[in-house]
Amino acid sequence: MSAAAEIHPAVGARLVYKQFPPITRHTLALYCGASGDHNPMHVDLDFARAAGFPDVFAHGMLVMAYLGQALTDAVPPAAIRAFSVRFAAITGLGAELTCEGHVAELIAGKDERRARLALTTTDQNGEVKLAGDAIIVL
Repeated sequence: MSAAAEIHPAVGARLVYKQFPPITRHTLALYCGASGDHNPMHVDLDFARAAGFPDVFAHGMLVMAYLGQALTDAVPPAAIRAFSVRFAAITGLGAELTCEGHVAELIAGKDERRARLALTTTDQNGEVKLAGDAIIVL
């Protein structure tokens, strides 16, 4: 039996919480190599400035990966039925991200009990960078 099967949360309960260290140029370079996404907007200062930005910024999918890691740290991957996000704002260098997930809805099903989690990723200033949902088995 998975750990998630033993969870009996109430609506509003926080099930996901994880903080990440500041995003650095090194982080972005490593992500470029790992993901194959070598868009110069994320690693080339001159390119970013020519496009009207003050500096490079994080890949949206890197921020989503942080949220996914926070989710799978809290819920076994086999208990996740859906995971979706909406990108809300650019994530700059130095951003210290916090990922959270609260129970938004309990779903009684024929075969399994589920919950819909409302997920957010915010920076150190409280700006939402990513918002989403996950459906998990309880």
